[in-house]
Amino acid sequence: MSVEQFFELFLEELKSRDKLREYYKFHDDPSKLPFRKAYFCQRLQYVFDQIQSFSHPLKRSPAHTLDIWDCGCGYATTQIFLALNGIPTRGTTLEFYFKEIPKRLDYWSKYGDMKLVKVSYEDVFDTKINESSEDIIIVQDTLHHLEPLQNSLSIFYKTLRTGGKLIAIEENGNNLIQRLKLYRQRGNNRIIDYYDEGLGRTVTMGNENIRPYPLWRAEFIKAGFEMEEDKLNYVRLFPPSIFQRKLPDDVMKQEQMLWQRYGLLREYFFFGVNFVTRKA
Repeated sequence: MSVEQFFELFLEELKSRDKLREYYKFHDDPSKLPFRKAYFCQRLQYVFDQIQSFSHPLKRSPAHTLDIWDCGCGYATTQIFLALNGIPTRGTTLEFYFKEIPKRLDYWSKYGDMKLVKVSYEDVFDTKINESSEDIIIVQDTLHHLEPLQNSLSIFYKTLRTGGKLIAIEENGNNLIQRLKLYRQRGNNRIIDYYDEGLGRTVTMGNENIRPYPLWRAEFIKAGFEMEEDKLNYVRLFPPSIFQRKLPDDVMKQEQMLWQRYGLLREYFFFGVNFVTRKA
């Protein structure tokens, strides 16, 4: 199933899922739908492309099923899409997301094998480390919640097999508008503690502690990873009004050209950044 096909079915699902509809906001303002759809689909396509192109140097058979961990899987949306394409994953999540997942799997079972989706309520820092057990780790809108960051990167490094990869989908911490918005929202209070009812204890987490790519890069290298610089990708520059006047595909092509050509535009005005790092 393509990302485009998935998105149309996803919109239908949201009509009957109040919490998901409020979270994703696709139905809030029809005029902004092309803008929000473009961001959602580009990020999901990025994850899918990285998995599809994955070639493990130590695998004896290309038919070997990949072991994929979606850490911080939220409502398991990415896992569901991957399952519709025959790709099994395990996910871990916290908070209010978990209760919604069984109903979601029931809905999507009409379109594919939802037994390929496994989700557990789990804090990454409590997870038993099974060394060299995963080929791919997905962290989508998750890295900026993990504190202490280096502790989590150590867990990821140990969990990945040699040659395994981590796919990161994040906000650009240098984006001027987002930095101002978050400062108004939380000041400099980038790390907080909250009580998690599911775990029955206090959890430390990053309070939307987004970082620019150069800082993510430095942290991953410090943890022993190698960056795949050719996989670096920035998304979302233009406001919703541009998507109303031009074809979304044309807008996205222009954005892709601009981030690769203009460094200052890329670092301070693009909203999202996607990257891949590997355990060499």
